[in-house]
Amino acid sequence: MSSARGAARRTAAGTGLAVRLLLLGSIWTPVEAQLSGLLDDCLCDIESIDDFNTYKIFPKIQKLQERDYFRYYKYSKRANNTKELEDCEQANKLGAINSTLSNQSKEAFIDWARYDDSQDHFCELDDERSPDAQYVDLLLNPERYTGYKGASAWRVWNSIYEENCFKPRSVYRPLNPLAPSRDLYLQLFSFFPGEDDGESFYTWLEGLCLEKRVFYKLISGLHVSINLHLCANYLLEETWGKPRWGHNVKEFIHRFDPIETKGEGPRRLKNLYFLYLIELRALSKVAPYFERSFVDLYTGNVQEDAESKTLLLDIFRDTKSFPMHFDEKSMFAGDKKGAKSLKEEFRLHFKNISRIMDCVGCDKCRLWGKLQTQGLGTALKILFSEKEIQNLPENSPSKGFQLTRQEIVALLNAFGRLSTSIKELQNFKLLLQHTR
Repeated sequence: MSSARGAARRTAAGTGLAVRLLLLGSIWTPVEAQLSGLLDDCLCDIESIDDFNTYKIFPKIQKLQERDYFRYYKYSKRANNTKELEDCEQANKLGAINSTLSNQSKEAFIDWARYDDSQDHFCELDDERSPDAQYVDLLLNPERYTGYKGASAWRVWNSIYEENCFKPRSVYRPLNPLAPSRDLYLQLFSFFPGEDDGESFYTWLEGLCLEKRVFYKLISGLHVSINLHLCANYLLEETWGKPRWGHNVKEFIHRFDPIETKGEGPRRLKNLYFLYLIELRALSKVAPYFERSFVDLYTGNVQEDAESKTLLLDIFRDTKSFPMHFDEKSMFAGDKKGAKSLKEEFRLHFKNISRIMDCVGCDKCRLWGKLQTQGLGTALKILFSEKEIQNLPENSPSKGFQLTRQEIVALLNAFGRLSTSIKELQNFKLLLQHTR
């Protein structure tokens, strides 16, 4: 009897999904309509970014991420502050770090450390010098669904938004699961139980100065990008211990469909494009740092190092050719004292977000969260250092501006993740169109 009821429930659920898939043509149309034209706070359109990413950036950044210099990231596994890891065996299993390294790689890392230590450093090394830090092969630890979800994950993101996005506690983000709700049923059973229709939030956001609006959009864009990776690399089934990963259209709808998210999904997807523009601009601005002959991407393999730098400079040439860059000069354009104070606020808030990422209760999620946060932080560091980059000495290191191996790896991998997110968004569009 119970098996019959279970079959009935599965049939009903399958029927419901089938109905939703039949309706996807009409559902995706408003999303496409809202994901077009100019972005707010800049003079760039979404279509230009899609084309530029698809034909210029994505193929090259994928190749770059496979090279030895960029595939290994130094990661410090710290005890997290959450009380539980979702009490979920799946999250423990899928979220575990694959620490496999060949003896040859381990010997190479000793050589890398010797080389890096011989360079002059003028910035904090943070996790790089941590005694428990170890190199992780990013290709063996792809960012994808791990089963880490629910209250623990909500609390991490809630702390990031509530403590660092210049927001008063009286203003609630739309669809915030931890916001007070007038409807107890929604609070208990809805994935997005927040009652606020978002109008009060966006009224508040539009009243902020450009710099604070930008900060919120960057964090929101990062959040969206991570969610897209999870939807695109979802555990669809596991048979005889062999997982099958792929695109989960239902999960994508759940997170970004304008109906299910009360119009919030398309707004958040626009923040992904805005974040892409910011990091794209940073890459175009930092190109002179790498164009100097003595700057190399050292792994000990002379030929590979030369090929890696050639590919990197090719990517930089593409980034500089983009015709509609974000104009960072529009930020911090007020009085010097106020601008300096706001920059410091940016830096401190971002540093705090990196600390909050240490609280993520899933090793693989924490790895990619830390990397992408550091990558964005490095991009902001570049945009805030324009004069120092312009005055770089041609044949010697600069005391005014320098990037560590860790920052370089984080910067390019973080941008690679954004490039992948925009590419996956196009893939989901195709999947949804095929169900019409």
